[in-house]
Amino acid sequence: MRYDYVIAGGGSAGCALAARLSEDPSKTVCLIEAGGEGRDMLIRAPAGIIGMLSGRPRINNWAFETVPQQGLGGRKGYQPRGKALGGSSAINAMLYVRGHRSDYDEWADLGCEGWSWDEVLPYFRRAEGNERGTDALHGGDGPLKVSNQRSPRPIAKAFIEACAENQIRASDDFNGPEQEGAGYFQVTQFAGGARNGERCSTAAAYLHPVMQRTNLTVITRAHATGIVLDGKRATGIRYRTRKGEAVAQASCEVILCGGAFGSPQLLLLSGIGPAAELAVHGIPVVHELPGVGKNLQDHLDFIVGWRSKDTDMLGMSPRGALGFLRHIAQWRRDGTGLVASPAAESGAFVKSDPALERPDLQLQFVIGLVENHARTLHYGFGFSCHVCILRPHSRGEVGLASADPLAAPRIDPRFLSDQRDAELLLKGVRITRQVLASPALTRYRHKEMHIAGEPSDADLMTHIRTRADTVYHPVGSCRMGVDEMAVVDPQLKVRGLEALRVVDASVMPTLIGGNTNAPTIMIAEKAADMIRAA
Repeated sequence: MRYDYVIAGGGSAGCALAARLSEDPSKTVCLIEAGGEGRDMLIRAPAGIIGMLSGRPRINNWAFETVPQQGLGGRKGYQPRGKALGGSSAINAMLYVRGHRSDYDEWADLGCEGWSWDEVLPYFRRAEGNERGTDALHGGDGPLKVSNQRSPRPIAKAFIEACAENQIRASDDFNGPEQEGAGYFQVTQFAGGARNGERCSTAAAYLHPVMQRTNLTVITRAHATGIVLDGKRATGIRYRTRKGEAVAQASCEVILCGGAFGSPQLLLLSGIGPAAELAVHGIPVVHELPGVGKNLQDHLDFIVGWRSKDTDMLGMSPRGALGFLRHIAQWRRDGTGLVASPAAESGAFVKSDPALERPDLQLQFVIGLVENHARTLHYGFGFSCHVCILRPHSRGEVGLASADPLAAPRIDPRFLSDQRDAELLLKGVRITRQVLASPALTRYRHKEMHIAGEPSDADLMTHIRTRADTVYHPVGSCRMGVDEMAVVDPQLKVRGLEALRVVDASVMPTLIGGNTNAPTIMIAEKAADMIRAA
């Protein structure tokens, strides 16, 4: 079949882009997604993340692994990524965070013309349907529903009070004029109406409401296997379903939206990338582009956990199981209760040094015991706090483990390969433990998990190398820029090729200071305007 635009990947960017491009009835759009339609109950119920995140079994989740990480004691890291319409917005904690305005000004300073804060803000606002309404920084009418949490637990408020006891001021909007502070996260969740309390993935926000458009074709459970090229022009996407191989041909453009792992993998499988990488797998070089797969960045994260005798949170016990059944009934009735919780209910953006101009650490407070991406479960109740370094110096890469298009990519974040990251994360863990030891949380604390007393820096660093891992924000592997290592230009066009763009988190030249879902949606909104203008 032939279409004007063919999009490979129905994740956060792909869903938004397909919906926007198909607003023009004169253009035909085909979206190809390896997973399902993203409508099942585990996705719709925010607490369903517990059943999907671990990848055991693989439900709506690619459940990738990294190569062994020298900085993490030789362990393999875990990389859950969404596999359904909506992508990782279908399995994430729903936190709506944009990062710091200076992050985008730095993109512009790196040569990415058109990507400064003032230039991207209109696209954040266009995407956003915030229940607080419209103002200079927020949109109230966009498709992505952003809401206050339906019913946060008292312990989440106690965490904010504990931050205040440590001179971390309160914040009612992490996307407001000042990012620094502690408060509740706003979430991508429906507020009011028949879907009150349900997750608002990008599929639910953008795509599901327009699936009936006659100019929009959505093909699910279809694995993209390669880019079809006519000389230096992209003309389609090869994909595989249970019925066999097929090609979706593109008259105007092919657009990759496979994310930080999928997009570089598809380029490499198609002979586009570093010649040395392609030679290892016997793939002929169609277009040498040395930056493909390089510049991988991710937020390395460490979790401090405490057992608690309080049961008004997520936990495992016979009493907790019965209580959770009541919470399910409550959520189905009115969209509130524990099932509506993002789990990470409150958090903070803090500076490791007061002299800094912007926060360099993020804390995410979870109303349950979290360990090993929910793959290690603990009986009883407790709470956890993630701490991650916001702008890591370590750089990794994405490559091929095999020339088989169905094989997982080779992922090497090279966590803690830069000593500055280790030093900052150590500071972050100490700040986090200090906050959790504050009087406001006294009634909730019972016994700290893993760490006892006041460990030395060396002992605490051993804990970090033993247990730290991603907090799910990989970016940068198809970097936008103007130098020879850039994969795409500021119009997101693949350098040296025609009719081929990349639109997803992989184009970010540097990792932003916060969660990456909202910025990825912004990139898709801006790309839609660029593509229409072309």
